[in-house]
Amino acid sequence: MMAIYGPLKLILDTLFFIMIIHLIMSWLINFNVLNLGQQFVAQIWYGLNRLLEPIYRPIRNILPNTHPLDLAPLVAFIIVISLSDYILPAILL
Repeated sequence: MMAIYGPLKLILDTLFFIMIIHLIMSWLINFNVLNLGQQFVAQIWYGLNRLLEPIYRPIRNILPNTHPLDLAPLVAFIIVISLSDYILPAILL
C-alpha cells in the first residue's frame, strides 16, 4: 500500500503548491503588481490556468454562481487537503 500512498501523496502535495502559486499570482495580477502584458508573466499565468481549469470547471458547475467571487479554488483546496491528510491515510489503515 505504501507504493500507492507515496506517489498519490506527492501528486496531491504538488497540486497544492501549484494552487498556492496560482492564488498568489492572481492576487498580484489583480493588485497590478504583475502585468499580463509581460510575456513571461502571461505565459506562466495561462499555463497555470490551463493546468488547473480541468480541476476547477467541475466544481464551478456544482457551485452556485457567485460571479465576482470564485469559490472553486477554495473548494479544491479543501478537497486536496482532506484527500491528502485524512482520506488517503485512512485508506491505508
